[in-house]
Amino acid sequence: MKRTFSGDEFDTNADGLGNSNSQMTDIAKKSRSEPALPSRVVHLRNIEASELEVVQLGLPFGRVTNFLNLRKKAQAFLEFDATDSAKQMVDYFTSMPAMLNGRQVFAQFSNHGELRTDPTNRTNQQAHVALVQATDLYETAQKGGPNCVLRVSIINLLFPVTIDVLYQIFSKFGTVLKIITFTKNDKFQALIQSKDPTGAAQAKLQLHGQNIYNGCCTLQIEYSKLHSLTVKFNNDKSRDYTNPTLPSGEGTISQQQELDRMHSNANLLPLQRSSSNEDYRYDYYTAPTRGRPPSTSGTPSYEMQAGGNHLMSPLQATSAAYNPMAGTAASPYGHPYGSTHHQAPPMHTLPPSHAAAAAVHMHAVHHQAHQQQHNLSVQQNPHMMPVQNGPVILVSNLNEDMTTPESLFTLFGVYGDVHRVKILFNKKDSALIQFATPQQAAVAHQNLDHITMFGKQIKVSFSKHQFVQMPKDGTSDMGLTKDFTNSPLHRFKKPGSKNYNNIFPPGTVLHLSNIPNETSEEEIRNIFSQYGKIKRFKFFEKDRKMALIEMETIEEAIAALINTHNYRLADSMHLRVSFSKSKL
Repeated sequence: MKRTFSGDEFDTNADGLGNSNSQMTDIAKKSRSEPALPSRVVHLRNIEASELEVVQLGLPFGRVTNFLNLRKKAQAFLEFDATDSAKQMVDYFTSMPAMLNGRQVFAQFSNHGELRTDPTNRTNQQAHVALVQATDLYETAQKGGPNCVLRVSIINLLFPVTIDVLYQIFSKFGTVLKIITFTKNDKFQALIQSKDPTGAAQAKLQLHGQNIYNGCCTLQIEYSKLHSLTVKFNNDKSRDYTNPTLPSGEGTISQQQELDRMHSNANLLPLQRSSSNEDYRYDYYTAPTRGRPPSTSGTPSYEMQAGGNHLMSPLQATSAAYNPMAGTAASPYGHPYGSTHHQAPPMHTLPPSHAAAAAVHMHAVHHQAHQQQHNLSVQQNPHMMPVQNGPVILVSNLNEDMTTPESLFTLFGVYGDVHRVKILFNKKDSALIQFATPQQAAVAHQNLDHITMFGKQIKVSFSKHQFVQMPKDGTSDMGLTKDFTNSPLHRFKKPGSKNYNNIFPPGTVLHLSNIPNETSEEEIRNIFSQYGKIKRFKFFEKDRKMALIEMETIEEAIAALINTHNYRLADSMHLRVSFSKSKL
C-alpha cells in the first residue's frame, strides 16, 4: 500500500504545521515508538535548524526531492529519490552521534513513504527555493570547475590567520564553498574554492598583495590546478560549508571509514576530482599542530579599516576550532548563504565600486539571512588598538635559583620586544614582563605557557597591570627589576622585520646566525654542549654564517637559547639564536 501524508496532515500554515497539532503529535510519537520499514522518507528528531540546514544534512547521501521542517516540534522530514539514499543517512546517523546547533540529531525511517505538501502554500514555496538553492550549491561544490580554486600563501605572518578570517575576506567577492589550510615549505597556505570563476577572479585581482593586518600577513594569490577540493573534516584546518555532516576528525578512524564508504555509493551526487597531482591533501590525524598560526578560543571581532592598506585589525582571535555538528563550538556563520538563525559575518573594507558589486553577490546567496550593519572606524594602527589582554604578562612557577631578568628578557624576547622585567620581591618564583604591544604579549603567552624552563613548568597568564613599575629613585630591589626599553637586542623594532616570519614555538632545533667564517663546528658544539646533548649540527650550504643545531630535548634547547643568544664569537660578531621549524 502506498504510504503518504494525507492532505489534512500537511495543509501547512505559516510555520509549516498541519491544522491538527494533536495529529502531528500522534505521528511523532508513533515514529518514535514503532520501528519503521525502510522508506524514502527520513524522520529527524531533536533538530533546530533552518530550511537550508535541513536540506544540507541529506544531500551528502543522495538527491533530496522534498522536505518538511517542523520547527515548533523540533522535527524534520527528508524525502529522497531512492530508498538506498535514505538508508545511507539512517545508518550513518545511527553509527555516530550527530550534533547540529547544540543538539544531538536522531534519524530514523519514517512510517510514511512520501511527502505530500501543498505547492500553493507560501511556506512550502519558500522551502522549495531553499531545496533548489542548497542542491545547486552542493553539486557545484562537488563538480567545481577551472579557475574556481585559489592557492593563497601568507607571508610575514605575525598575527593568527584562521579559516574564519579567510572566509570573511574572500566571501566578500562571492560564495566560498570550501577551505583547506596547511603548511608547506614553512609557509601557511590555504586552498579556497569559490562557487564560480568570476568570484575567484575578483578575489585574486583585489586581494593579491594586500595585508590582512597593518604591515604583516600579506596575501599572495594564484590559481590552483585543482577544479574542486575534497574536504573530509570540518574543523580548524578544513571546512566544507555545504556539508555539515562531516566529522571534526577528532574521533576514531572508523569515522573516516564510514565517510569513505558513504561517498563510494554510486547513488550519491556525482563527485568530480581534478586529475592534477597538486599537493593539497593534509593528514588530519597525524599532522603536527606546529607550523600553523596560533589560535585561541573566542568569537571573532574585527574593526574595519577605512581607506587603509590592510583588511582587518586583530582585536580578538577567531575561534580555534569549527565543527558544525558539535553545537556549542559551531561557527555563527557556518553557511555561505547564511541562515535565519545567524547573522552574516563581518566583512572587510573594499573600494566603493567593488563593495557595491559584492553586496549584490551576498544578497543573492544570503537568502532570508539577517544582514549585519557595520560602521567604519577611523584608520588606526592595530598595534595600538585595544585587545582583550594588556601588554603585561605574569609568569609563575619559575626556578628561583636560576631565573634572572636577563634570562626572561632573552626567552620572551623571541616573541616580542620586552621593555621591562620585574621578579617579585616577596614571591621570587613569579615575574611581570611588559611588552611593547598587547599583541606581542599575546604571542608570547600562546607559545610559552606551560613550557619547561630550568627544570620547572612555568605558567604564563595575562596581568591586570598596564605597565611594570620601576623602583623609586634611591631605592634598590636587589636587581630584580630591569628596564630593557632601549636594548639593541630587540628583534621587532623595525616595522616589517623579517623576524616576523620566524616566530615558532619552542622546539629541539635552533637556528643560528651571524656566525664568523673562522668559527668551526667544533667550537659551536663546545659552546652548546654545556646546556645539553647535541644530536645534530649542520651549516647552511649556501651561507656558512647560518647553521641549525638540534638538542635532545626542548628544555635543553630553551636553556641553550637563553645562554647563547648574543654570545660573542668574535670582536664584532655576536651569535643570534632562535627556534626553528626545520628538521635535521
